[in-house]
Amino acid sequence: MVTTTLIGCNIIDGDDTVAANAQLVDRFGPADGTLAGQRVESGAAEIDQALAAARAGQAAWAATTPVFRGELLRAIARELDARIETLAHLVHLETGKSLAMARGEVRGAIELAYFTAAEGRRFYGRTTTSAIPGKQVSTWRAPIGVGALIAASNTPVPNYAWKVFPALLAGNSVILKPSEHTPFSAVEFVRICLDCGVPASALQLIQGSGPGTGSTLVESKIELVSFTGSAAVGRGILASAGGRLIRAAVELGGKNAMIVCDDADLSAAADAAVASAFSNAGQRCAATSRIIVMGSVYEEFTRLLLERTSALTLHGQDDSVGPVIGEIAVARITAAVSGAAERGATLLAGGPDSVPGSLAGGCFVAPTILADVPADDPISVEEVFGPVANLYRVGSFAEAIALAAQTEYGLTGAIWTDSVDRAFHFTSTARVGMAVVNGPTFGSEPHMPFGGFGSSGNGTRECGTEVFDFYTELRTVAVLTREPR
Repeated sequence: MVTTTLIGCNIIDGDDTVAANAQLVDRFGPADGTLAGQRVESGAAEIDQALAAARAGQAAWAATTPVFRGELLRAIARELDARIETLAHLVHLETGKSLAMARGEVRGAIELAYFTAAEGRRFYGRTTTSAIPGKQVSTWRAPIGVGALIAASNTPVPNYAWKVFPALLAGNSVILKPSEHTPFSAVEFVRICLDCGVPASALQLIQGSGPGTGSTLVESKIELVSFTGSAAVGRGILASAGGRLIRAAVELGGKNAMIVCDDADLSAAADAAVASAFSNAGQRCAATSRIIVMGSVYEEFTRLLLERTSALTLHGQDDSVGPVIGEIAVARITAAVSGAAERGATLLAGGPDSVPGSLAGGCFVAPTILADVPADDPISVEEVFGPVANLYRVGSFAEAIALAAQTEYGLTGAIWTDSVDRAFHFTSTARVGMAVVNGPTFGSEPHMPFGGFGSSGNGTRECGTEVFDFYTELRTVAVLTREPR
């Protein structure tokens, strides 16, 4: 067995020791392929222990006030800030992204903690009138029970925060399962929460793979499940949850379009397209993967886009483009690009042979732009989840709108135009959860709901006050009074 300093352990009822018979799996850093540490691969026994711990303390946790729970989240926000360098280093190690980007992501989690904490004093139900004299009616929010929270690897710390903070504020006890690729940041995150006073029974951490540990957790005796990941896995989770009548939220993929009109600021649009397509190595469900450009500005926009793309560097430091999460991701992305090229697509930038030899030990994919791609080609309709964008030339605004809508996904979309008429038409008709005018396709904020239409999700939302519609049950309360005696 390789001895390492980092162990992605479970934390069950506050205990983060690794059992002598625990199955340990090596985790290699995607930036250079060196051993970063090991993680636990959990099975049914560990999940049963976590579930028992969560169940035992759930009623006591639910009996605390939302104000008290919010105060704990404020303490967590302060401690996240105090440990930002430790968390950023762990994220950098396990994802390969730059320290600057990792710090920015932790700051996003901090802001979400403060926003969610404040909702402890605004945990609103509704008070209204009744047709019956002397009857007072209102709605109260009640916790659901024990939940499974399954996070993705692309922005690990914000992903934990998006799920854990509102679930805890609502009074649920939760079991967090991070991606198998990001075990170390999850340990630090949960330790921070427990150090700040979250009861050991209210928050459990279970490590493991998606097909193994994740599937077993979903099938366990939980009352809710929140999942971020692929549409295929999300459909399976919904089928399982529906059969047991438990609540499920699935935040899935995207095939997001950016429309560039003939009246757009082309330079700014090219900047936004590069940021949307290639930041975080394209590993965003809200990344731009389809860039639809009106014919009269297509050549100039393409020149600007390629100019900016050619200036990008691969490394994972500062403003460079970091690696994707692992070798399987490299193989998947490379196969998608090669297949499109074999079917006639034109490779304008990047491609499988564009990674410098000095980075051969890492999991790098060069920022890639394809043109001449049919709208029904697999790479036009399937999420690649990597630094790959397709360019499309259209003859009219109507054609651009129709092509943008030609997808089963509906997460985000953007339009670049100086026309208020075009902007309002797009924002009022686009079947997406977030429509942007003159901006990138990504950019969620703590106070705004995030989620999508179609195959991008099942209608639930993360962040904003709307998130509590998922993490709570509504109880209608009626009080009938009589004339005082």
